[in-house]
Amino acid sequence: MADVAPAREQRKVVTVLFCDVTGSTALGERLDPESLRAVLGHYFERMNAIVESHGGTVEKFIGDAVMAVFGVPAVHEDDALRALRAATEMLGAFPSLGVEGRIGVMTGEVVTGTAERLATGDAVNVAARLEQAAAPGEVLLGEETYRLAQDAVEVEPVDPLSLKGKAEPIPAHRLLAVRAGEGYARRLDAPMVGRETELRRLRDAFDQAVRDRSCQLFSILGAAGVGKSRLATELIASLENARAVRGRCLPYGEGITYWPVVEVVKQLPGIEVADDAGDAVRSLLGEARLPAPADEIAWAFRTLLEAAADEQPLVCVFDDLHWGEDTFLDLVEHVADLSRGAPLLLLCIARPDLLDRRPTWGGGKLNATTVLLEPLGAEDTERLIASLGELDELLRSRIREAAEGNPLFVEQMVALVRDSGDGEVVVPPTIQALLAARLDQLDPSERGVLEAGSVEGRLFHRGAVQALAPDEAQVTTRLTALVRKELVRPDKPQLPGEDAFRFRHLLIRDAAYDALPKATRAELHGSFADWLQEHGRDLVELDEILGYHLEQAVRYRTELGLENGAARLLAARARERLAAAGRRALARQDAAAVGLLERAVALAPADELDVDLELDLADALWFAGRPGEIVRRTGSLAERAAAANDRGEELRGRLRQLDALLYTDPEGRLGELEALASAALPVFEEADDALGLYAVWVAFAQIAHGRGRNEAKLAAAEKAAECARRAGDERRWRALMPFFVSSRFFGPTPVEEALRWIDDQEAQARHHEALRAFRANLLAMLGRFDEARSTVAESLARAQELGAAVGYAIGCETASKIEMLAGDWDSAERWAREACDQLERMGERSWLSTFAGELAQTLCALGRYNEADEWSRRSEELGASDDFATQMVWRQARAKVVARHGNVDDAERLAREALSLAEGTDHVVSRGDALMDLAEVLDLAGNREEASSHVEQALRLYERKGDLVMAGRSRERLARLRSGS
Repeated sequence: MADVAPAREQRKVVTVLFCDVTGSTALGERLDPESLRAVLGHYFERMNAIVESHGGTVEKFIGDAVMAVFGVPAVHEDDALRALRAATEMLGAFPSLGVEGRIGVMTGEVVTGTAERLATGDAVNVAARLEQAAAPGEVLLGEETYRLAQDAVEVEPVDPLSLKGKAEPIPAHRLLAVRAGEGYARRLDAPMVGRETELRRLRDAFDQAVRDRSCQLFSILGAAGVGKSRLATELIASLENARAVRGRCLPYGEGITYWPVVEVVKQLPGIEVADDAGDAVRSLLGEARLPAPADEIAWAFRTLLEAAADEQPLVCVFDDLHWGEDTFLDLVEHVADLSRGAPLLLLCIARPDLLDRRPTWGGGKLNATTVLLEPLGAEDTERLIASLGELDELLRSRIREAAEGNPLFVEQMVALVRDSGDGEVVVPPTIQALLAARLDQLDPSERGVLEAGSVEGRLFHRGAVQALAPDEAQVTTRLTALVRKELVRPDKPQLPGEDAFRFRHLLIRDAAYDALPKATRAELHGSFADWLQEHGRDLVELDEILGYHLEQAVRYRTELGLENGAARLLAARARERLAAAGRRALARQDAAAVGLLERAVALAPADELDVDLELDLADALWFAGRPGEIVRRTGSLAERAAAANDRGEELRGRLRQLDALLYTDPEGRLGELEALASAALPVFEEADDALGLYAVWVAFAQIAHGRGRNEAKLAAAEKAAECARRAGDERRWRALMPFFVSSRFFGPTPVEEALRWIDDQEAQARHHEALRAFRANLLAMLGRFDEARSTVAESLARAQELGAAVGYAIGCETASKIEMLAGDWDSAERWAREACDQLERMGERSWLSTFAGELAQTLCALGRYNEADEWSRRSEELGASDDFATQMVWRQARAKVVARHGNVDDAERLAREALSLAEGTDHVVSRGDALMDLAEVLDLAGNREEASSHVEQALRLYERKGDLVMAGRSRERLARLRSGS
């Protein structure tokens, strides 16, 4: 098969070889100039012949050095191994040429197809440096080359080389030998999975050949690595009374037409055939004076196979048939058509490309069967991964997803994970080479259509391909050919009136895309965005998709230094689309908003402030549980606004920064926020800045929340809501929902009334996860625990689905409170710990300090007082001095611990301090809880009369709130105190 030359500039991974004559100066002194010219002429001629025989291309001769590239004009999956075989042969040729030499080999990404050079890239420079570092008679190869050929070479490591122009030392290996075989070995120790049906059909074909004493042609087609050869191996291993021979078609080299035939002949020594047939067979082995014609060789080979099968049933395997020359394919069909009277199974293994050359392969033959191996299903892939060794669930999942059912890909990824030790699942270079080689064998028109489709993504539309390849008049025909070659498959379109296709494997799409030069990618992404803007108006995700493609167009222009007016216009369009998509995600409380808004912010010009966009990003970071990043970003925003003398935007940045600091470094922040908000209020009032005033009133609501003043919080939130309405900002209005609902939950609003308010909000489609969480709490107060658990489970599932870290932590704390009210203290403890762990991962301290105190309370209820003491101290350590909730709860828990240890005076002091803090708030239930804890301490001190008085006060608070569960508990406690039990 002839390689197809690339029609235009491409990016590809190739292997570069540099060979140089050592001692050439001394040679020039010793030889006459004409003799030297003759020696070097023979040297160049021989080196060029060796390189070309292994499928490489000599770019140029530089003095007495040779530069060769393996992978141009077409990439092959074994280019690295070809280069090393060529290097070994070149070293062996030096003595006969009367020279000494050294060689360097390196694999890496280059740009090819340019007018100036065959290949341009760092791999060229490193190969040259490796050659210069090699000793006479030595081959040094880079790490990337070794990884691609490691199973067919013997090397020894050398110390990392400090090469000119390289910042870090380069790992290298000294080549000792190149063995027969492939550059990477398949794992045959793992069990074959998921091929039971195909193996049964294959066994049936063999059994029929034996039963009928006939020739059966069985062809296994499938993509590289899907398990074709392994299926054949499994059959052969299962046969007891049969002989198996095997020949493999080579992708390159001299005399490749009959190479697989010769391999088979050598495996059948001593088989007697007629003299004429024997002469033709011997001609294949070079033992005859004259070569036999093709028809005689086909007849002789058939005769040989029949004779061998007559002695014992024979399985003749021909692998990689897609590389076979036409004459050889004719020979196989000749045997299949005419062989009679002997049990012979011709087992042919090929990629689907074979059908492009022989569309009728196996067709019309009664004795022919063809099967197409599809990728393994998820369950079988999991079984294969498990057979290759133990990996954690996350790694198994990543490998399963990336390999998409290809057994070779699974093996290579598992091996790479093990070798690297870093737990990262990446595409091994062996797979990259395999896919790149397959694409490089395509017709240039088919390749161009495939690359155009890769710009849209894994799924692409015919109209988009036509728009990106306007000069291609046969797009449908090309796509049909790609379907036949198992590179793409038809799929359900996302756009009306379009045909859609999906790459068979994501890695095929990546290989096609990676071959595009960056300048071409930039152009095609921009063109696709223009096409989609016209044809994809009904797509729900239009902003996300357009934003991505415009962003890629900007990215590649930036990397190439093409930051001109066109690039700035593209950046503005991309930012607009990504911002719109991010704000929608933020409105639905989806953590995906972070990535979208971060990308939008990154596209803003360095001299431009987009405060609204950056504050939206801060809100998204909050939902995603990254408060520390909010502090950094909003601090930078405020500094840039100050440098631009924009006082209003600076204040908005500072207010948001202080709000985040309340959660990451809370000590004294309430006072700082109050001072800043008070200073900012007149500034925004004078400017009639609705968004600025919104930020001020949010700050005042936050301050009131921190001080436990729910009515003041509600009033401030309502003023903020009015500002949001004035600004026409629905999302910011909805963002106030936690203030609205928490004011009613913690404050004096009765439980039933709070539930009706939540129902009313949801009836008006004002949905917010805070409503669900507080509904669960309120239901638990009424003793409706099944409903409460179901509601919080929905909230937790939603938070996990959307990546809402804060929402998940709050949901865990809610679940803990529900179980506390239900009396399931073990479950309450488990949920409380999960909430604390989540907040700790976020780097949050404010809620964590309170939740740690609540966990201590749960541990007290379980009688685990030493642990409760530890968590109460952690709560105290983390909490700000002006955080009333934390300061209360750690005192309540510590008081009960101290009382159990017999120090009733300290216990009573702590409990009374907690009650005093509660009385400074309008937190009804918290005041009731503080009274109940004080009563418990007084009871332990023997002061039952005062304890009863406090329980009575708590009962009245619970009844006023409508907290039926705690009211019931307080009545039970009061009865016990009065009875003296």
